[in-house]
Amino acid sequence: MQEKLIFVYNADSGLGNILIDGAHKIFSPSTYECKLCEITYGAFTENRIWKKFREASSMTMEFLYKDEFKNLYASKFGYKFDFPIVLVGADTTFDVFVSTDELNAVENVEELINLIKSRI
Repeated sequence: MQEKLIFVYNADSGLGNILIDGAHKIFSPSTYECKLCEITYGAFTENRIWKKFREASSMTMEFLYKDEFKNLYASKFGYKFDFPIVLVGADTTFDVFVSTDELNAVENVEELINLIKSRI
């Protein structure tokens, strides 16, 4: 099976959570807890530079909210990660590709893209 990057946001899925997160980014961005969300999405739409990179990449990418990741993988295989995080792997074997600390230190989408490109 082909390896893929799994991006896990530090946010839960669902329309209500998405609306709350969008408002949080607008009204109190300094306290928002998902740097990956902040960099790859505006308040409600995907960052254009990120979208262009994602669509042009030959690497398979999966994007999950933390509750989705836990439902799909963590509960079955006992993974314990801090979020946000980027994992790499296939099937049920995952390694950390970009750690939570690294993501939290990234300042903008270009820096994130360069970090990913340097590790592919």
